[in-house]
Amino acid sequence: MFNVIVLGLTSFFTDISSEMVYPLIPFFLTTTLGASPALLGIIEGVAESVASLLKVVSGYISDKFRNRKVLAITGYSSSALGKFLLFIANSWGFVFAGRVVDRLGKGIRTAPRDALIAESTQENKHGMAFGLHRALDTTGAVIGVALAYFFLTQQAGKYREVFLWSLVPALFGVLLLFFVREKTRRQFSQSKPPSLRWKILPRKLQLFLVVAFIFTLGNSSNTFLLLRAQNLDFTPATAILLYLVYNIVYGIVSYPAGKLSDRIGRKHILVAGYAFYGLVYLGFAFVSAPEEAWILWGLFGLYGLYSGFTDGIERALITDLAPAEVRATAIGLHATILGIGLFPASFVAGELWQHIGPSAAFYFGGGMGIVAAIGLLFVL
Repeated sequence: MFNVIVLGLTSFFTDISSEMVYPLIPFFLTTTLGASPALLGIIEGVAESVASLLKVVSGYISDKFRNRKVLAITGYSSSALGKFLLFIANSWGFVFAGRVVDRLGKGIRTAPRDALIAESTQENKHGMAFGLHRALDTTGAVIGVALAYFFLTQQAGKYREVFLWSLVPALFGVLLLFFVREKTRRQFSQSKPPSLRWKILPRKLQLFLVVAFIFTLGNSSNTFLLLRAQNLDFTPATAILLYLVYNIVYGIVSYPAGKLSDRIGRKHILVAGYAFYGLVYLGFAFVSAPEEAWILWGLFGLYGLYSGFTDGIERALITDLAPAEVRATAIGLHATILGIGLFPASFVAGELWQHIGPSAAFYFGGGMGIVAAIGLLFVL
């Protein structure tokens, strides 16, 4: 469990950094730099999708050379560089570059890091391990969002100062990675060489990845949730508190949900998580007047339940189903599929928002979430 704790603490500090920045981006773009919601959707979609192409490649390289630690350090360092680009941004182009570099870092680190977690844990405790990692990660997010709120209320409009301070925990997280204990190549000597062929994956894993892609087509960037709050007359500072509620619930639920999935199986919890997503997005569609805006407090909390019921458990499911010699590749493939789907999801959400109205974007996302939940009932 030593590696799980160290990697969890790395994510803890990295998420402090990321969540100091992430909830401020839609306001920085739309108020300071004058960008439109459609442009926000394009930036977020392209950044996530381009970066996601690296996730399966990074996983494959990790499996081939059995050197997960170096890739994890490289990925977390790139994310720190992305924060610096946001600090010097004076146009939406710099924000775009910063988001791409930050997401490229996530693309490089995700699969090897998750493979390290799986290899450091007994197979019947994968849910607990990934749940613990997500809980530490999200606790960092809670602190990061709280810091973003503090800086925003004490230094209103000084986004660049927040971006600069975010570098401190990001760099500390990178330093922690040097304490990770990785298996030697000799311990993998009996493993088959990895392959990128789709047909080597078990049938159940193939079907799960297809359903996950369908779900992602309705899973637009979380920045639209913050923009929705602003649209309903929440100030940027109060919108960040909504995001804080989401992260608190997410952090509380992740670990017990992971342990529960070890006991009763992943299927029921994942179906519940996808269904929660669909219902929450439909809720965001129904709330259309400022006098109803108080409902958003509950919706952000329910959105935290969705993340707690799905994020770590999806990773645990993949490590359960994937052959050991291609475990990182399968994790990376899942992340790549989700990232590729995020671009059309965010693009469609931005276009629906701009040309029809905010509710249309959330009706679409909610419908896709419910369809995917029904699909999981048959696939798993």
